[in-house]
Amino acid sequence: MNATIRSEEVDATEEVDSNLAAVSEVEAGIRDFVRNDIAYLRRPSVASPETAPLDASAEATVTNVNSLIQRVAGSSLAEIEKLISELESLRDLLHAEGQRVQREISGYAQLSQAAMKSTRMIADNVTQWKRAADGLRNS
Repeated sequence: MNATIRSEEVDATEEVDSNLAAVSEVEAGIRDFVRNDIAYLRRPSVASPETAPLDASAEATVTNVNSLIQRVAGSSLAEIEKLISELESLRDLLHAEGQRVQREISGYAQLSQAAMKSTRMIADNVTQWKRAADGLRNS
């Protein structure tokens, strides 16, 4: 019995090892692919006959990506600029309204002071008339 269990364990261990080897091989392949795919980015920009086609295709890719970004971002930029102009007009409107409110408050304060002065003058005159009337009654 123990002999069969040990052979099964050996088979399972060999299976795990072969799986790990396959995973390592796939990972190595991915690493190589990525290194080769981005290798042109690491190379210096010195033009040589071997790298000229790669640089041309890379430049074409960059141009395509730039045009795609401009097309996608174009409408967004237009909307952002429209929003900015709307916000600027609202800012100007709020500034003008703030100045108008300040003028009205200033006018109200001046009117309030004038009303207080008039009320004081009336109260002083009424007090003087009352004294004069009291003086005439007492005499």
